[in-house]
Amino acid sequence: MSRRKTVWIINEYAGSPYHGMVYRHYYVGKKLVEYGFNVYLISSSFSHLFFNKPNINSDFKLESIDGVNYLWLKVPKYESSRDKKRVLKWLVFLYKTYFKLPIESLRKPEFIIASSPSLFPMLSAYKWSKKLKAKFLVEIRDIWPLTLVELGGYSPRHPFIKLMESIEKFAYKKADKIISVLPLFNKYLEDIGYNPDKFVYIPNGICIDELSEKEPLPRNIMDRILKNKFLITYAGTFGKANALEYLIEAAKLLKDNSSIRFMLVGKGSEERRLRNMVKNLKLNNVIFIPPVSKKQVQEILNLSDVCYIGLKKRNIFKYGVSPNKLFDYMFSEKPILYAIDSGNNPVKQAQCGISVEAENPKAIAQAILRFYNMPLSKRLEMGRRGKDYLLKFHTYEKIAKKFKDVMLSIE
Repeated sequence: MSRRKTVWIINEYAGSPYHGMVYRHYYVGKKLVEYGFNVYLISSSFSHLFFNKPNINSDFKLESIDGVNYLWLKVPKYESSRDKKRVLKWLVFLYKTYFKLPIESLRKPEFIIASSPSLFPMLSAYKWSKKLKAKFLVEIRDIWPLTLVELGGYSPRHPFIKLMESIEKFAYKKADKIISVLPLFNKYLEDIGYNPDKFVYIPNGICIDELSEKEPLPRNIMDRILKNKFLITYAGTFGKANALEYLIEAAKLLKDNSSIRFMLVGKGSEERRLRNMVKNLKLNNVIFIPPVSKKQVQEILNLSDVCYIGLKKRNIFKYGVSPNKLFDYMFSEKPILYAIDSGNNPVKQAQCGISVEAENPKAIAQAILRFYNMPLSKRLEMGRRGKDYLLKFHTYEKIAKKFKDVMLSIE
């Protein structure tokens, strides 16, 4: 580039390793800085995913974090992802990005990227792209409002869903490029009547240096992990979409095999129901472990024999999935049990595990027995293939380069 280009990334859930998820734009931003861009990451002062909230005493705060310029906008707090006050936060963030953005403190952008799941900032991003003569890029990580309908149980006729749908279609119409972490998002665009030519697939990714940093597990957790057992592990959120009840049903089918054990690591809205399910089924082959730090995840996985990932059967997954926990699993070099009916299948592509029908406890149990009876050398080979695939396609260096190439192609 003849001179430093500037990109604004508007994502009200953007965090950092010092604040908590979401990490994607922190890592992409750092790499873009290395490529010669000025990067402004416009985020909010509160997210239910943050473990360390930014300290903001006024409407906004501008600070540099590892070379990336963060503009934090002060927004209301809320209790959880399902708290109705979260909607107020969306609207406040929209108002501040649309009317109160301190553009005199920011460099004029050549590119503005607005990232979902919240769709409201798309309006702000488009406004500033027109006013400042910048290219407007839309990034879809979760397909809203379809996700809220299929996984959240909201009526497609709800006025708020209809409002989001109208913003979604407006953004697709006005965008210079549409980026998604979902490999088959072009099919979604076709299904709702849009030309998919604007679509570019840029998947989720991993930071190798961060995953390589390990921290010992606390003694109280180490003492609870069963030794000399064949351990099936799930590490992540206990949400409705994660279909963990079917893993527990599989544990019931295998309860007479004293060598196989199940470990669920994390927390979430379904935790109480899952614990009650284990209790009511009188299972002694399932243990729950509280969430561990990002630096301890690999230590947990290293103690496991197989990593499990599942999702509910939903039409939305025909457009593909890109779950971050899958990359943690691949990096650990453990074979993966994939119980998702999706348009893409990274585990099959990487040949790093066994895929079964979603929501099928019998199929899950049979796959676990296949792993259990498999020679160790074959499981190790699966694990190595998973890591090789991860390093080939999903490092942030490769992902940031795709962002750079897409932006410069429409300059």
